[in-house]
Amino acid sequence: MSETASINLGEKTYELPVITGTENEKAIDISKLRDQTGYITIDSGFKNTGSTKSAITYLDGEQGILKYRGYPIEVLAEKCSFLEVAYLLIYGDLPSQAALDEFQRELSYHALLHEDMKKFYDGFPSKAHPMGQLCSLVSSLTAFSPESLNPNPTQDDINLTVLKLLAKMPTIVSWIHKGSLGEPFIYPQNRLDYVSNFMHMTFGQVTHEIDIDPVVVDAMNKLLILHADHEQNCSTSTVRIVGSSECNLYASISAGISALWGPLHGGANQAVIEMLEKIKDDGGDTDKWIAKAKDKNDNFRLMGFGHRVYKNFDPRAKIIKKACDDILAKLGINDPVLEIAKRLEEAALSDPYFVERKLYPNVDFYSGIIYRALGFPTDMFTVLFALGRLPGWIAQWKEMRENKEPIGRPRQVYVGAVDRDFVEMAKR
Repeated sequence: MSETASINLGEKTYELPVITGTENEKAIDISKLRDQTGYITIDSGFKNTGSTKSAITYLDGEQGILKYRGYPIEVLAEKCSFLEVAYLLIYGDLPSQAALDEFQRELSYHALLHEDMKKFYDGFPSKAHPMGQLCSLVSSLTAFSPESLNPNPTQDDINLTVLKLLAKMPTIVSWIHKGSLGEPFIYPQNRLDYVSNFMHMTFGQVTHEIDIDPVVVDAMNKLLILHADHEQNCSTSTVRIVGSSECNLYASISAGISALWGPLHGGANQAVIEMLEKIKDDGGDTDKWIAKAKDKNDNFRLMGFGHRVYKNFDPRAKIIKKACDDILAKLGINDPVLEIAKRLEEAALSDPYFVERKLYPNVDFYSGIIYRALGFPTDMFTVLFALGRLPGWIAQWKEMRENKEPIGRPRQVYVGAVDRDFVEMAKR
């Protein structure tokens, strides 16, 4: 017999079906609860509500497990490029060499931006936040891709939109960085792979080519892979619910970028660097700040330690720690902020207070350090997060459309005023 759950309301008992996922996750199906009982459930923040069934990402926070399409994140980060992982997330399987080569060719073909888009960059104030620019620029792609506006697109139309967005995102991001420096834009090079091309456009110069260090490219590949998807988080759920209205991919992704912009979501790695800067400006005494973190009466909290989902360890942090060590060793950077980070990391991994409370350095701690070491300004960190998360957002939007999921429409419990008497303006 199929497993069910019972709910007692007054003198009636209702049976609700139980759904079991392929990793043995359990969910009570309440999709017909209101029709049967007149009741709804309340779950502020949707922390215990499954909004969809998905075959893309599996996350077990208790065991520290993260898988994309059934592949452990540890294996993908070690064996694959970001482009292979993007293909896996969007199309469901790892590509053959021929498929990957064709994927790279298609992306190279679509990497250029329409020259009219330069006018948008020129229109932004010099101090415009990079995330605000990214939201606007991604949404503006609809103006150059009219086929994306069809509410009933063909599979070919969808695939073209996917390829265009994935191809143009590195160009958009690198030009935001160049614009903030007042430097000329660097155009994409077809001979370079996806990540190398991004680094070329971001740090290259019009007057001469730069050598792209393989250690740097490897670290960027890993960072982007580790951020590529993370189940039904705030921004991903935003992409799906916006897309459920048959909104086009560009606008849906732009909405996801807006959600990611929030400091409670995508700004954690930026908060790490800001914390380290604060400690440096105070004199760099890490013992003092560690003591403050331990003091329950002190409002200070260490940023980049522990995780709201992973209860024992963040599997991504173990991977990126090595990349972080490799980058710092390779570049030989003498940065007091990064020295403070190393001391905090050492304390968190050895101090019983942090060990017992599972306050380990997480992926945001290490990614912020790497981005700083590579020369990215702090306000670009969340933009880089969006670049990595893009294939996951695309995969989630695509899956939602292919499953023909209904438009998102949460319920509420009204707690406002009842039957108020209207008073004319003159008597108020």
